[in-house]
Amino acid sequence: MIGAFLFMLGLGGACAILLSVASRVFYVYEDPRIAEVEDRMAGANCGGCGYAGCNAAAVAVVAGKAPASVCIVGGMESAQGVAEVMGMDVGGAEPILSYNPCKGGDRAEDKFIYQGVPTCAALTRLYEGKRFCSVGCLGLGDCVKACLFDAISIGPNGYPVVNADNCVGCGACERACPKGVLEVMTMSQRLLAMNETDDALAPCQQICPAQINIPLYIEQIKKGDYEGAVNTIRERNPLLLSCGRVCPHPCEDKCRRGVEDEPVSINQLKRFVADYELHSGKRFPISKAPATEKKVAVIGGGPAGLSCAFFLARLGHSVTIYEAMPKLGGMIRYGIPEYRLPKKILDWEIQGILDLGIEAKTDARFGFDFNLSDLMEEGFDAVFMGIGAWKDMKLRAEGEDMEGCFTGIDFLARVANGEEVKIGKNPIIVGGGNTAIDCVRTLIRMGSKVTLAYRRTRAEMPANEVEIVAAEHEGCDFVFLAAPTRVVGDENGKVIGLEYQKMELGEPDASGRRRPVPVEGSETILDADMIVSAIGQRPDISFMDNPEKALADLKTTRWDTMDHNEDTLQTDIPFIFVGGDSATGPDLVVSAIGGGRKAARSIHQFVMGEEVKAAPKDLKKPLIPESDFKTVPGIIQSPRAPMPELPVQERIYSFIEVDQVLDEESALRESGRCLRCCRTCYDKDTERKTQKSAA
Repeated sequence: MIGAFLFMLGLGGACAILLSVASRVFYVYEDPRIAEVEDRMAGANCGGCGYAGCNAAAVAVVAGKAPASVCIVGGMESAQGVAEVMGMDVGGAEPILSYNPCKGGDRAEDKFIYQGVPTCAALTRLYEGKRFCSVGCLGLGDCVKACLFDAISIGPNGYPVVNADNCVGCGACERACPKGVLEVMTMSQRLLAMNETDDALAPCQQICPAQINIPLYIEQIKKGDYEGAVNTIRERNPLLLSCGRVCPHPCEDKCRRGVEDEPVSINQLKRFVADYELHSGKRFPISKAPATEKKVAVIGGGPAGLSCAFFLARLGHSVTIYEAMPKLGGMIRYGIPEYRLPKKILDWEIQGILDLGIEAKTDARFGFDFNLSDLMEEGFDAVFMGIGAWKDMKLRAEGEDMEGCFTGIDFLARVANGEEVKIGKNPIIVGGGNTAIDCVRTLIRMGSKVTLAYRRTRAEMPANEVEIVAAEHEGCDFVFLAAPTRVVGDENGKVIGLEYQKMELGEPDASGRRRPVPVEGSETILDADMIVSAIGQRPDISFMDNPEKALADLKTTRWDTMDHNEDTLQTDIPFIFVGGDSATGPDLVVSAIGGGRKAARSIHQFVMGEEVKAAPKDLKKPLIPESDFKTVPGIIQSPRAPMPELPVQERIYSFIEVDQVLDEESALRESGRCLRCCRTCYDKDTERKTQKSAA
């Protein structure tokens, strides 16, 4: 008995010694913060965060591999608790939500009947799915099965519908979808997203330079969700009031309804909701990401600069705009007359952008009042150059410097600035673009009898057709196939006429327009007491005349634009980016806006230490082939909403805004004409009419 007792005692002692040694040899330290972090989480062990339970997520946080907001179920309360334990600043962490851009569903046609395993994954393996649309939703609900939070359902139209209140942004649906239809993104990621070749995009959306989701905002208007429509547009375009007035709407040229009928009045609908906010008595809230402490200088306060500044501010960066003119707006303030874009409306829109916390410094000319070295000393992390195209091109005709000769942009800017400009009774405008037409219509309102001379025919005029028609209605005389050769002056050097040579059209040039060829011996003189040359502009790069050392690597092209990477808008100086007319030459306002957002995307990547790169499958013109229809069956002709405008006799004596806004009834009717196109599917009017009758 005693022997057994001693044996057990010895065995226990040996085990104790062995365990003591093992504890030192095999000791694993666990950071006590792991338990504290785990205690701040929801405790659901749902795996929605991407880790195998809350403990694994807590280990990742402590190891610096996951953010304080990793627990998607616990939300901001959990994030703040975790941040307190870790000594982190959780900031205003952005919510992550799932989005479905595909609205095809049952509208999308099938190329075969599928009777296999009822999952999208299985169906995809058979010829990549049954749909004719190569990127559309298959509708079998793999995403629904993957969601642990009852946030997704297959809606009545056969595509996933996300319940934003239940969605926690875990990404399970995105991972489960074999077609890549569902996307899980933060607000910042949505702002940075570019249209790509494998997206579900309607033709109008593909051709829009700002990449606005046109079918979505029209659908929101149709449902009476005007604030939602404004937010949809503003996600890609912060100048919707201005664009609603001056955009030539290239999207309407590719409206699928226009193949068989008149296109939907897309731009008028944009103007309708933009004006709705303007007159609502309040500004719709604009969300911002947490502050990044990064500083960006924007040189130029025109549409490109304002757009770039807007998106950078929403991404959490500190932005300062430097503008050479007395007020922000650039060409949309000084190059577009009051009767097209009232300055009070522009002021209201710009103020909404500045309210995001953007600082503006006006009367500050780059290369003269400040330079790049000054910006570097102030600690800016990146610079955007959106200097516009303010330098008018010369006629290169004898006598063009006589008294009474003007250039287009200079003339319009002086009028917009309120300067007293001595005008003629019988001016001649030379040119065929929008600037020329703006000069024509401005001088008519100032009491002149105006003639426009253009070296090609009316058919080749690059100005917007509606603007040409308006000028005709307002009394402008046109002289086509007329190339100026010299300005005629009196003995005092004042303009008394314009000599031009008659032209005839030859073979097409690089622009696709027939090249004007002189007719020998056809010189003719037109009487005139004022000549305005509006034949094109270039960027003013006079700051390069005496370049500072910091700008030594900045290259320009023979068109005076900034040399840059076309995919990222980055220059040879890595922290300088460009956009708008200074990158492309004179172009549309909406193109400048799109360029500003694209540059903001690259700048964000740069200042956050990421690789500056374009979207993997960046969409470029022309249209995605399968979306470009030659016929669109099922269309019932319906009249397009007419543009309400002031009568000619009322408008030619003042600068009151000519184009008026659609009333609500007309806007709702026009939104109903939209076919809700996606990439290949659309709502056929015949089907909608049958469904309505059946209901």
